[in-house]
Amino acid sequence: MNFSHILNTKKITLALICAVFLAFLSARSFAAQDSVGQSEKEKSTEKKEFNPSETILEHIADSHYIHFYGDKFMGLPVILYTDKGLDFFSSDVFDHGKKTYQGHYTYKLEEDKVKAVNAAGEIDTAAKVYDFSITKNVVSLWLSVILLLIIFLSVAASYKKTVGKAPKGFQSLIEPVIVFVRDDIARPNIGYKYQRFMPLLLTIFFFIWINNLIGLVPFFPGGANLTGNIAVTLVLATITLIVVNVNGNKYYWKHIFLPDVPFWLYPIMWPVELIGIISKPFALMIRLFANITAGHIIVLSLISLIFVFKAAAVSIVSVPFVVFMDVLELLVALLQAFIFTLLTALFIGTAIEEHHH
Repeated sequence: MNFSHILNTKKITLALICAVFLAFLSARSFAAQDSVGQSEKEKSTEKKEFNPSETILEHIADSHYIHFYGDKFMGLPVILYTDKGLDFFSSDVFDHGKKTYQGHYTYKLEEDKVKAVNAAGEIDTAAKVYDFSITKNVVSLWLSVILLLIIFLSVAASYKKTVGKAPKGFQSLIEPVIVFVRDDIARPNIGYKYQRFMPLLLTIFFFIWINNLIGLVPFFPGGANLTGNIAVTLVLATITLIVVNVNGNKYYWKHIFLPDVPFWLYPIMWPVELIGIISKPFALMIRLFANITAGHIIVLSLISLIFVFKAAAVSIVSVPFVVFMDVLELLVALLQAFIFTLLTALFIGTAIEEHHH
């Protein structure tokens, strides 16, 4: 089977580069909203009571560190653009918030967010600091993009070598997924123009699926929760919004601005239709973010029961439920990629659909 018209390597590569650039900027711009307190508190000699909320929020939020296991961690680059110049250093200098760093300003790590502070240790509100640091989610994003490029480029090369022949090796594993996206998502919802949007749909499907799976691996990298970051899902939803409305034909826009209703209802219908344009990708953003985040919270909550009750006997009930949820999360990882891609294809199909009398 010839998939050269489907697996357009240049378009997929370009789409991945655009997704990386937009997601990187968005992840850093929304860091102040997404980051929940993750920095480890200073260890004291007294025994600290286990706090499940702190542990769970630390896992699902972004961080300037990659934690592996126990006390093993790796600091990530901190890149700060200020009104006095550029500061570049490693987050190791903060020692998880215990120390400060002197650059153009004095910086402190507070709730895993870099803040400029004055001599008294208070936040300097007059300092203009823009954080473009490489965080845990950014590292996870880059790793997933590398995996996607390896997958797409290797499979595309295999198709060129085996034209008219049966697929072999990794190509035979990926081909059924490509056929599924083409025959069950793109073609039924978009119609005969589906080939034009196949690179986008394949990129969205594999990007979400692979990142969902990466989020289930605790130490890859450090339990990143990329698709559970609302900034990343916002970028994906924005891409859908742009593609749908840029490709909308005259019938699509006529339905929005000149619907088949009495003209005196236009002032009511216009806001409703315009809200509908925004609400569709907004629903995609919230659905992916909420489902992935909820799955992580449930699994961590079940594990936390063992430490809350301080009884090994609880593990007899907790661990089987965790295993069950992990298996269920494997299904959810694929299901959420399918739903996001399906609805994207559906929205594109309604925008380019020809008028029928």
